[in-house]
Amino acid sequence: MDEECIEKVFIFKFPTCTTDQEYSLEIPIKIPYQGSIKELVHRIMQSFKLPCYVEIDLLNSLESGIKEWTLQFHDDKAEKLISAVKNGDLYVEEIIKKWEKLYKETTSEYAEPIGTTDEELFAAAYHRLVHSPSLEPILQAEHKFGKDVTEVITMRDKDYEHLTEKQTEEMRSAVEKLETGSTEKSINDMAGRHFEEQSLLQGHWGSKVDALKLEQRRQYRNWIMRMLEEQQTNMVPTPVESPLVPLPPLYPNFNDTLQSDEKSTSDYQQLEESFTIHLGSQMKQMHNIRILTGDVLDFCRTKNCDSESADPTPQRLQTALGLYSNDLCGLVLLSDNHLGSYTGVTKELISISQLTTEFHFPPIDEQLEKIREDVKDAVAWRQVHHKEDSDLQQTKKSTSSKTLQMGDVFITRHSNLAQVHAVFHMVVNDKLRSGDINSRHPAILGLRNILKTACCNDVTTLTIPVLLVHEMTEDMTVAWCTKRAELVFKCVKGFMIEMASWGGAELKNLQFLVPKGMSEEVFGTLATMLPSIFRVSNPLVFKATSTPQTPKK
Repeated sequence: MDEECIEKVFIFKFPTCTTDQEYSLEIPIKIPYQGSIKELVHRIMQSFKLPCYVEIDLLNSLESGIKEWTLQFHDDKAEKLISAVKNGDLYVEEIIKKWEKLYKETTSEYAEPIGTTDEELFAAAYHRLVHSPSLEPILQAEHKFGKDVTEVITMRDKDYEHLTEKQTEEMRSAVEKLETGSTEKSINDMAGRHFEEQSLLQGHWGSKVDALKLEQRRQYRNWIMRMLEEQQTNMVPTPVESPLVPLPPLYPNFNDTLQSDEKSTSDYQQLEESFTIHLGSQMKQMHNIRILTGDVLDFCRTKNCDSESADPTPQRLQTALGLYSNDLCGLVLLSDNHLGSYTGVTKELISISQLTTEFHFPPIDEQLEKIREDVKDAVAWRQVHHKEDSDLQQTKKSTSSKTLQMGDVFITRHSNLAQVHAVFHMVVNDKLRSGDINSRHPAILGLRNILKTACCNDVTTLTIPVLLVHEMTEDMTVAWCTKRAELVFKCVKGFMIEMASWGGAELKNLQFLVPKGMSEEVFGTLATMLPSIFRVSNPLVFKATSTPQTPKK
């Protein structure tokens, strides 16, 4: 829509250096002026071949004139609108409709949806195919693609290891010869060269892995859509073709047996107890509660089969069937606030996720990069919000940081993990290992936000680290474990009762994960505590006698 404008004549007069004669320019200008004033001055100077000494005066005069005319233009326009409102000549409803139309045409957030997006079409196609006889070939294709990526990553890791060994030996030899010819400068130059070699190798293999995953994603998605079209057209019960066509020669033949990155858990006994509980004051809801020991990343790792095997693991079946359903699986992962440099369990999760191609969601590194950008706005909002409350001096001081705080949660989505669709990354630090926390601690409030988000987004299975740590340490005594577990049990129970009023899906399965390595005695104490805190379903026992009796549990 072209804005209303008026035309003004700009007059500029300037004298000459040699005579008293005065020159005058008349230039028509549309107000409000939409262009650059400096550019207009340059065009005037070139067109009329004006002397250079008048350029500054011309710029100042033109800026002043345009500013004055623009202000007068808007004042006159406002006066006309005010007069029209007073006289009843202005129809407000028409203006509102006009603004609404312009808003929808220019702002994508409020625009009318135009058809179905490609992501929605692919999601619908995949969901329909995995609940049909096409499930088996889909899982086999994903398994084959995953093995191809794992082969390349294994070769990459071997190259890294070989280069590191070579550089270590070279540096050791140079340091030993420091007194016989080597200098500090030569050693520093060698260290710089080693860093450059590492960077080049990392870029070389990174581009290979990315290219392979992009090609696999393209083939896989095209194959899914083609398979659905064939089934709808020809009523073919199973797909005829396969996406497993030869890929570009990104890597040579690799016939060695793949070595799994899984951590051995055979050194620790697997302990587990399950209960069925009812929660609620009037309308009671049934939940399955489970407490078990293990590594938190075991819920993410997909056990690799032999390189000659083409059969996917059962965990992939569970993930595929529930991917676009109302029964999603979530996992609470305790992370740090270093979004720029990932360490610890978050770094391991990234490595596990990158072993196979992500066909449905953005890769985990892209999701974390998006979160890193969004955190800036969230932290800025938090700082402004707390500045408005003068009573929260301590809180305001703690939120002056530009990073996430304890109890904050960010979420990543996955389709290539073993038993997890959504990972809730809750930020914690070493202070959480102390025993003096209560129900208002930021980590406990973070669990509440996680349960609420899970309830509102169809996550019906959730795994929570019951001690709010992933590993056992020597300072975790029996009393400490019991006190921490009791606090988490009671708070989670309260959140689940509160959850009934939030709406959304029910949390059908709740798993409390205990770090591996816990003794049987301590685990038995926690397992005994759980049914005493939650309401466990017990049957009523009746005795057939001749005299009426009150039923007892």
